[in-house]
Order: sequence, then C-alpha cells, then structure tokens
Amino acid sequence: MHFKPACCCYYRFQYMAIADNRQRIMPMPDDRLPPRGQPLAYPEAVLLVDPINPDLKGEVDDKYQYSCDNKDIGPHGWICTDPLVGFWNITPSNEFRTGGPLKQNLTSHVGPITLAMFQSAHYAGDNLVPKFQNEEPWKKVFGPVFIYLNSALTGQDCSVLWEDAKEQMMTEVQSWPYSFLASADYPTKEERSSVSGRLLGYQFWTRTDYDGYFTISSVRVGDYNLYAWVYGFIGDYKYDGKITISSGCDVDLGEIVFEPPRDGPTLWEIGIPDRSAAEFYVPDPNPKYVNKLYVDHPDRFRQYGLWERYTDLYPNDDLVYTVGTSDYQKDWFFAQVTRKGENGTYQATTWQIKFDLDSVNQDGTYKLRVALASAAMAELQVRFNDPKANPPHFTTGIIGMDNAIARHGIHGLYWLYSIDIPNTQLVVGVNTIFLTQANSTSPFRGILYDYIRLEGPPSEELPHHSH
Repeated sequence: MHFKPACCCYYRFQYMAIADNRQRIMPMPDDRLPPRGQPLAYPEAVLLVDPINPDLKGEVDDKYQYSCDNKDIGPHGWICTDPLVGFWNITPSNEFRTGGPLKQNLTSHVGPITLAMFQSAHYAGDNLVPKFQNEEPWKKVFGPVFIYLNSALTGQDCSVLWEDAKEQMMTEVQSWPYSFLASADYPTKEERSSVSGRLLGYQFWTRTDYDGYFTISSVRVGDYNLYAWVYGFIGDYKYDGKITISSGCDVDLGEIVFEPPRDGPTLWEIGIPDRSAAEFYVPDPNPKYVNKLYVDHPDRFRQYGLWERYTDLYPNDDLVYTVGTSDYQKDWFFAQVTRKGENGTYQATTWQIKFDLDSVNQDGTYKLRVALASAAMAELQVRFNDPKANPPHFTTGIIGMDNAIARHGIHGLYWLYSIDIPNTQLVVGVNTIFLTQANSTSPFRGILYDYIRLEGPPSEELPHHSH
C-alpha cells in the first residue's frame, strides 16, 4: 500500500524514519529518473548523479536498503519539517504475515512511500508464497494496519514525532486484537487463547542455564505446529504432535526439550550459529556506491555492490581459511559469490578450509555440519583433499531464490546440511576442505554461510543420537 499525506504537498516529506538508527533525509522521486539518476545493476538501485539536494550527490538509493526483519518492524514513515507533521505506518501484530520473525520485508522508501507488506517472496523466494489449486476455497484476514498522524510545534526537533510514534506503537500492540472489527473471520480477544511453556536448549554433555519460558498470546482457534530454534545452536525444533487451540483457553506445554544435531565432539568451528552472516567480514563499499546512512553503522552489509568487492579483494585466487590461524571476522568474506571476469562473464569460486589432524580415527565417521544463512540459485559442492573429485563428495544441487545478496540482506532462508566424511578421506597432518559455489551465471549467484563445524566420530562420552 502506498500512502501520500493529504495535509501538505508530498515533496515536503523528505525525512524518513524506520528505526532509531535508520533515519535520514531522502532523495526526491525525480532524483531516481534520468538525467538526475543513473540506473545500476537492477532497476531498484540508482546512483544519484545530480539530485535536487546536492548533499546527496554520489549516493545510491535502493529500496532494499531499508528492508527489515518482521520481528524488528516498528513504526515507519515520514516527517515534514514545515509544518512539523509526521505520518506513520503501525502494524500491531504479525499474525497474518508469512515467514516468521526472520522473514524480511520492505518498509519505506522514496516516494515518499510507506509499505504495509502482508505477504511477499522477498528474501525467501516462492517457498513462502501461498499456492492454491483452481477453485480451492481460501480466506485470510490481513491487518488491520494503523495509520498514525502526529504534529509538533514549530521549532521543536523532529525526533519528538518519532518518539511519539514509538509510544503509539506500544499502545496499538497492547490493544491487539482490536475490538471494533465486526467480521466473523476476525476473532475477538475473548475468543483467542495463549500458549506457554519452557523451551530448554542443550547439547549432550551440558545443559544451558537460561530460563527459556515463553508465551504466545492472542492465538486464533485452530490446529498448530510449534517450531523453535535457539541462538548458538544449529537445527530446528519441532513439537511432537499438533497443538489444538480452542476458544478462550490457556495451553501450557510444560517443559519441551530441543536436542540440536550432534554426533561427536567439535574439532573446529567457523562462525556463530545465529542464522546470519553478520559476524563474518563485510567489506567497505566501493566509494562510488555509498549510502551515507550505513557508514559506521551496524548494518554495513546494506551498502550497494558489496558482491563486487570479492573480486577486488581476491582478483586471482580464492579465499583460504586456516583453522587455528585465521579469524572468521576478518578472513571469511560474508558471501561466497562469483568472481567478475572479462567481457561481462562470471566465474565459479572455490574456498578452502585447511586444518590439522594429529590422528585419524579408523573406527568411525566424521561429520561436517554446514549451515547456510542464504542461497540464491547456488550450488555448493564439497570435496575433501581432492579439488578435482568428480563427482564431488557432496552437492546441494541448485538451491535458493531469496536474492539476499542483491537485496543487501545478511540472511535469507536457512539451510542445514550434515555431511558424512569417511575416515578414508582424511589424513594425518594438513587436510583441506574445498567449498565450490559452482553456478556462475550471475553476480548474484551465491551463498551466505551461517556456521560450519567439523565433528569427530562418536565416542563413549558422546553416544550417537538419531535426529
């Protein structure tokens, strides 16, 4: 949905706010059109070569730079400084959105435009798009969405409008579900229920000590599954059985235990299992393509064109990571993308992980856990100590359509692979794992790693578990 304020000419609305640390003066719509704007690799991205506001010259404007995880979407909108007026998009509940808390959606961008995204394939592909057969009956209530207008006295700082919008967001969340809707398809507060319990995450030899209690309020009547994941652990939890919610009840699941995948002790690991590539090395942008909002910003990955920086840093040879010496925050590029070649071509890339083994267990199988934070029409091939093994020891095939790399995301859909390594594939001394992203048809074909772990064979202290 596009909203244009009726209180004054929309060109007056030049200041956009979507989070405490994501606010800025924005370009005008005309700035995106030639000759003021120069299109870049895709239509959404434009280089501002002659903007109406000269302070913005040389910056990149791209609506995907203002995406946000569902869990983090708060009030977002625009401020007019003369008169001091704000208009805000407030969505009190995410119950009608697909994809869960980590699904990313657009918020606001040049127009001035503010969006209430109900469903989309952004950062996910078709996997999260509802599909229906011909004449299949289906209905769903979207929203409602709260549009909030506020104002302040001339001379006050525009931040008062933003702070007021955040307070209003809290009010609307507490008011959910709204009582004024008359539709039979929208259950009232009295007809809704809650689910509570305690989720315990642990690995086999230690139990975590955090409480893990949870409550999900305002649940509509129906049959549900319960899924969970825990920061610092790979894999997904799924509740064994369905949860039936009836009108006006409180369901207590008690203590439910998540046993993350593990067969043997950790020999080494790269990254943090948090479903994001944010902990890896994110380069500075090309000086030609900077959005000043993200300079010295936690979301530095939102800069345009970072996929091309891999070729700048590795023009001839690919990344090599040495366990025990390399630092994944500095030495592991955040995205395994293609290398730009000559005449508009792109090349597959092969990364290496080198590690030492003092001995090789001859009685068991090793396990490589590879968790991906994103994939975009990528094929990850894995080889052990033989870069030319054909076929590779493991391949994902072509996976993923979330386009997180092109859309300045640090994660998309999550993928977890558990790869058996026969002890015959390993040697005493230096070993090398070769990771090839084989699809080189585009600069946007690639993967974001979340976490990689090598496990030794199961031992008496770590009995084998099936998952």
